[in-house]
Amino acid sequence: MTTSADAHHPTAWYRQMGSKEKSTFWACTGGWVLDAMDVQIYSFAIPAIIAAFAMTNADAGLIGTSTLLASAFGGWFAGAISDRLGRVRTLQITILWFAFFTFLCGFAQNFTQLLVFRALMGFGFGGEWAAAAVLIGEVIRAEHRGKAVGSMQSGWAVGWGLAAILATLFFSIMSQETAWRALFWVGLTPALLVFFIRRVVDEPEVFKATQGKLEASGRKTNFLEIFSPEIIKTTILTSVLTTGAQGGYYAITTWLPTFLRTERKLTVLGTGGYLAVIIVGSFLGYLVSAWLNDRIGRRTNFILFALCSVATVLVYTQVPVDNTSMLFLGFPLGFFASGIFSGMGPILTELFPTRVRGSGQGFAYNFGRGIAALNPMFVGMLSAKLPLGQSIGVFALAAYGLLIIAALLLPETKGRVLTAEA
Repeated sequence: MTTSADAHHPTAWYRQMGSKEKSTFWACTGGWVLDAMDVQIYSFAIPAIIAAFAMTNADAGLIGTSTLLASAFGGWFAGAISDRLGRVRTLQITILWFAFFTFLCGFAQNFTQLLVFRALMGFGFGGEWAAAAVLIGEVIRAEHRGKAVGSMQSGWAVGWGLAAILATLFFSIMSQETAWRALFWVGLTPALLVFFIRRVVDEPEVFKATQGKLEASGRKTNFLEIFSPEIIKTTILTSVLTTGAQGGYYAITTWLPTFLRTERKLTVLGTGGYLAVIIVGSFLGYLVSAWLNDRIGRRTNFILFALCSVATVLVYTQVPVDNTSMLFLGFPLGFFASGIFSGMGPILTELFPTRVRGSGQGFAYNFGRGIAALNPMFVGMLSAKLPLGQSIGVFALAAYGLLIIAALLLPETKGRVLTAEA
């Protein structure tokens, strides 16, 4: 029997999980680690790709944007498909998809081919999160859902770190032309995870029970139900919540390095030490936020991390700092801006009914991603009239303000037990 103290112990939740819960946790976490690795590879390969294809910075940015926008559509699609085909099968398909197209990127011969391959890779990248988050959310018991799903999210920092290590290794032992291609070829490795998933991961019981009830009543899941009068309020508010979190993240991570280099004249930004501090901060932020989700609740945790993210941005843009200070400031930047995402999977899982949970979760998260992808452009446009630091602050504050409003209007779902329904 789980006591109240045990439920909030930082590590006891894992020991208390059953074998099916642990298998699902590691399958979903592994998928997210390798997904992050495949996505982040591009950022390390950009200089070599620009040289290889005689691209401009704008061309490189367009490839990044196309990946992000395609991932939004991939998440919508995969979420809806998971309500029809099942969570596990959809997870397998999306992993194979993003791994295959990452691999193909290594064979691109020009800008156009790379643009197409990265966009198709993005479609699977967005779909993988949608399938994994709903799968793990339905399998893990209510009292540990926040910790488990949030801990899965920490896999992003691990995958980011793997990409950094591989890039450092490959560019030190291979020619530049071979190294960037080899990075993408390694991106095929996530396909191996599918064999593990096929052997040890089953569909959630609540999903199977719901499918049985739907079949008995002669009904089928309908993606459009998330826009029905009974669910539309939840769909709108969760979309605003995810837009705020991702809008703030993109505004900060896209433009802060440029601001610090051009206006503060700092040189630490391009160093491996600064990147390592941010990655470690992100990893710990995910884990602490995951624990807090089950301790203080989803809504309070969102508001706490949003306020701390805003405070971090203000320090970065308004307080004079030197290279040494900036190195240490990378920790809270990664901690708060990344940690806020640990609560997304749990609250989205708990707010949508089982029959359309994949559709609702996939749409809300990726609607936010699609809209938030415009934030870097808006920051750039505003910087024509205001200093860049102020422009970053304006959009970060607006984004996190949206998140706080949505969090206040949504119900608290901590500990909610998922049920099967027709």
